[in-house]
Amino acid sequence: MSELQLLDGRQLQLIDLLYATGSVTRAADQLGQSQPTVSLWLARLREQLGDPLFVRTAQGMLPTPRTEALIGTVRSALAGLRSIAEAPAPFDPATMQRRFRIFMTDASHITLLPRLFSHVRALAPGIALEAAALHAGMAAELESGAADLALGFIPQLEAGFYQQTLYEQDWICLAHADHPRIRPRSFGLTDYSREAHAGIVQGTGAGLLDATVRRLQIERRVVLSIPGFLGLPAILSTTDLIATLPRHIGETLAAQAGLRVLPCPVPIPSFPVRQHWHSRFHQDAGNRWLRGVCAELFLKAPPPG
Repeated sequence: MSELQLLDGRQLQLIDLLYATGSVTRAADQLGQSQPTVSLWLARLREQLGDPLFVRTAQGMLPTPRTEALIGTVRSALAGLRSIAEAPAPFDPATMQRRFRIFMTDASHITLLPRLFSHVRALAPGIALEAAALHAGMAAELESGAADLALGFIPQLEAGFYQQTLYEQDWICLAHADHPRIRPRSFGLTDYSREAHAGIVQGTGAGLLDATVRRLQIERRVVLSIPGFLGLPAILSTTDLIATLPRHIGETLAAQAGLRVLPCPVPIPSFPVRQHWHSRFHQDAGNRWLRGVCAELFLKAPPPG
């Protein structure tokens, strides 16, 4: 069986224009080619398809029955090629109906999500957001399109993904506003080691804290471990425990619960809060819009708590 020879877009245009105009000269003008060039193209088409395709008559170039049978398919194919070549429709947040799924750290649910949702709700009432917890299959979901974006300190997504640093996080400590033994101006490592701590056991930043304390052999007496940040304000407001947190989530919780913010005497490395997305969706109009919103809201400095 001989190899199938496919027609290209230029050949399809020639058939369509000859059918519409009945003139090689007018077809050449619309194609921006000379008449001899178009005549050569037509000769090759006739040989390739094994049919004259158009016959010269007193009424001009008239199509053969083979061309009459083909013209609908030719025009459908051209419409498909034009659709492929056209730029995608612009993403209009005011009218778009779409759901975005965003992986977020536990802290980001408290610090970033409220402001992000309020902003999106005001600009795009048809847009829905879904905040998803971090898990081992995030990379596959971002690649497949089951999720659109990941926000936070997520080192496991640094390789193979686009990423943008939004801001850097350092560390602070929190305590009851009327803690009986702590004075903000003199709070140091001795106080830190003496007091009892509430510790967050989950979250990507917790590993940095634990590793630093072990490396520097600093005593940190954790008497209460909790999996997330939601219960922490109530605990610190009713006990003499202290907690060590990234600054943004710490200041947010302190403002909500009237807690005292203390400088962290332990030199824990700062870390970047980033947005991550897969290369498949780098040019997707909706994904680009969502990333732009996050950059507008959070780039360079965390939003106020």
